[in-house]
Amino acid sequence: MLRHLLDKEASDGLVLMAAAALALVVANSPLAPAYSGALHAYLGPLSVLHWINDGLMAVFFLLVGLEIKREILDGQLATWPRRALPGIAAAGGMAVPALIYAAFNWGDPATMRGWAIPTATDIAFALGVLALLGPRVSVSLKVFLTALAIIDDLGAVAIIAVFYTGDLSFADLGLAAAAVAVLAAMNRLGVVRLLPYLLLGAVLWFFVLRSGVHATIAGVALAFTIPLHPAPGRPDDMAGSPLHRLEHGLHNWVAFLIVPVFGFANAGVFFAGLTADALMSHLTLGVTVGLVVGKLVGVFGSAALTIRLGLADLPMGASWPQLVGVSLLCGIGFTMSLFIGLLAFANDPALQDAVKIGILCGSLLAGLAGWTILRIAPREVPAPAPGKGMRTPL
Repeated sequence: MLRHLLDKEASDGLVLMAAAALALVVANSPLAPAYSGALHAYLGPLSVLHWINDGLMAVFFLLVGLEIKREILDGQLATWPRRALPGIAAAGGMAVPALIYAAFNWGDPATMRGWAIPTATDIAFALGVLALLGPRVSVSLKVFLTALAIIDDLGAVAIIAVFYTGDLSFADLGLAAAAVAVLAAMNRLGVVRLLPYLLLGAVLWFFVLRSGVHATIAGVALAFTIPLHPAPGRPDDMAGSPLHRLEHGLHNWVAFLIVPVFGFANAGVFFAGLTADALMSHLTLGVTVGLVVGKLVGVFGSAALTIRLGLADLPMGASWPQLVGVSLLCGIGFTMSLFIGLLAFANDPALQDAVKIGILCGSLLAGLAGWTILRIAPREVPAPAPGKGMRTPL
């Protein structure tokens, strides 16, 4: 299943690149006042930007949750041996960038709150770069990157839930928990119609929004209650299960509308008056170096150690230089990094702009470096010596 999504994810990345580029153009054109005014206009109780970041992105997180659940229960991450290499690499790829960011910002409590910004990997952007390389990169290496990014997303969701939660309303939190309990009961009772889940999911989103926990967590909570098993009487129709139907139904909407709209709304940075001091601020450098160097050291170092210890194999058909290139691509942290940055500095537009510059610089450098290495890296892997066995795919 994961392999069938690779081409779609690559297309998503190209669309997201175009949306981000358009945001930068508009933000630095005569249309900038209209761009900013439209985002901060109110529709009901929330601004347009708020509806995008808390409403539309809840649907994005719903899809992320569905993908995580499917891969863990019935996909590439269904067994511990399959989880080993991408799981350990993802852990290293989150820890090292966070440490690098903290080293740059240690003396500034205001900016230390953004420590998690460079920990994320944007799967759509990274696979979009791989798509430009065509058959030079093996499918197993693309599967490794996708599995790593899915685990990375799970880590980002946990970070948001634990570290970026505001003042809690325990009454609303209790109502949200009750909604989750009803959803879980519906799953246990064998309810396979999607409409009841989605209606109750909207109620869950409302209570989570008011509770102080970020509203997008409601999307993940809802996803984990959607049944993976097929409808009664159709035991072999896994593709017809509620989870698969909802995932496929949401994919194009998320990929070609929600994520590009989020990128367009949040990637716009006004470059007029941008100085060298702004580019070299400890916040911007922490994000940039964390994405480029931190992801390379964290992902490649953890993966190499795992392989050398015999806990996993190098992806079939891949070479060590290619693994370096893919580790660099993990430094493309656009969507989730932007999202965490907005949460970390919700009330400080200046720090948000510094974060955006760091993310754009880091993602661009990581993407170009990863693409270059993968472009020139040898594709052929020497055959193993007799008796050593063959590499197995992830």
